Amino acid sequence: MNKNVTINVVEDVTLISLLESPADIGMIGRVFSRIADAGIDVDMISQSPHGKNSTLSFTVSGEDFGRILEISAQVRELNPNLKFSVSSGNCKISVFSEAMRGCPGYSAKIFNALAARETDIRMVTTSEVDISLLVTESDKDGAIEAIEAIEF
Repeated sequence: MNKNVTINVVEDVTLISLLESPADIGMIGRVFSRIADAGIDVDMISQSPHGKNSTLSFTVSGEDFGRILEISAQVRELNPNLKFSVSSGNCKISVFSEAMRGCPGYSAKIFNALAARETDIRMVTTSEVDISLLVTESDKDGAIEAIEAIEF
């Protein structure tokens, strides 16, 4: 692994997905306002539109899992058709390098290395210099080993 690449791991992460959510940024803002009002810190966020609806997924600390369930009724008041999917027992692995900026191939190498280990990737978020992957806790060690073995 290139010494200019940093790997950070956050354990005990819960993935929340709101299924059949309207693709409405105002409603999404209201959802996150309710979560913020409850004092819950949201980390990774991903939205996948499907016509008039979307799947909105985000992560919170495992410590906040109970509080998310408590406010789920409030969030359903915004739209009674929302369906919650909750997956606990995950960890976030972030691969960071300033060298990623303007240099294609990092994500390909990471995904290929994780595919070779049959890693269960639950969510991905990126920036110009960071690739964050939510993986199951059981895949954490193998995923880290696979990423560390990459020649960037």
